[in-house]
Amino acid sequence: MVFLGFLLVAAAITVGAGVVMDNTGPADLVVFGQAVPGLDSEWQVFLSGAGVALVFLSGVALAFKGAVRRIRTRRDLRDLREEHEESLTTLEMEKRRLERELARVRQSPPRRDTAPREPAVQGARVAGRSPGGRSQAAASSFFDRTE
Repeated sequence: MVFLGFLLVAAAITVGAGVVMDNTGPADLVVFGQAVPGLDSEWQVFLSGAGVALVFLSGVALAFKGAVRRIRTRRDLRDLREEHEESLTTLEMEKRRLERELARVRQSPPRRDTAPREPAVQGARVAGRSPGGRSQAAASSFFDRTE
């Protein structure tokens, strides 16, 4: 869009410069050495100049909009890049912290003062009985036979 705007601006400037350089009479419109047919009064020459000015302003507007869009896109990309780098830094710090914690846990000796725990079973457990109501000896003999 910026290129199209600059192209329109260049075309308007070229046509305007050609009109100014080649016109000697008050009502003749000559562009690049060629007389423009149908333009023989001053108001027609004025309107054609207004048309060239309109093309010029359209080109400037297009170039400006394109430049603003490009600047906004670059700014958004820069912000996203910074946010990505910040999240990577945060993740790396968290990884280092977890690695230090893991190394500390691996280096510490196991605790001797606590007895190993039995897994928690839902429901009440009667001494010598499994949760299903069978005695532990009966349950173990059942599993020994099925192997």
